[in-house]
Amino acid sequence: MAHTPVNHPARPIYRAIGGLVGLYLVVFGVLGVIASAGNDLFAQDDTKVLGQGTNLGFSLLSILLGIVVLAGTVIGRNLDVAINQFMAYGLMVLGLAELAFLQTDANIGNFSILTVIVVLTLSLVLLMAGMYGKVGTDEEKEAFEKARLVL
Repeated sequence: MAHTPVNHPARPIYRAIGGLVGLYLVVFGVLGVIASAGNDLFAQDDTKVLGQGTNLGFSLLSILLGIVVLAGTVIGRNLDVAINQFMAYGLMVLGLAELAFLQTDANIGNFSILTVIVVLTLSLVLLMAGMYGKVGTDEEKEAFEKARLVL
């Protein structure tokens, strides 16, 4: 049995928070595409959007990830939970990888330290939304409550 709550009372709020993260990613990506129009895909210049370093490649990736998160939020039915958790882990890997290559030529996302902080924060918020947004039957909720009370 998973150790995540089923039918958490605040699950609509967590679902909305996941949707807001997806919306932020889309808005950031669109603004990034506008700001980096005409540059190379993985340009390493001083292009900044909302105070964060970006380039055309990372902006397009942000749009794609945001659309996937928004689609999961709209569909629901625990698909949003799986998408949010998967995207959270993916954003953590991306943020930590870019942190490792921040001051090198391998910084293909044109990240700044602020971009790393925002990406890692968004990943933690998505992970939280994924862990508390699970919907189940009344039997699953009852089984979770009984297991939780035993521990």
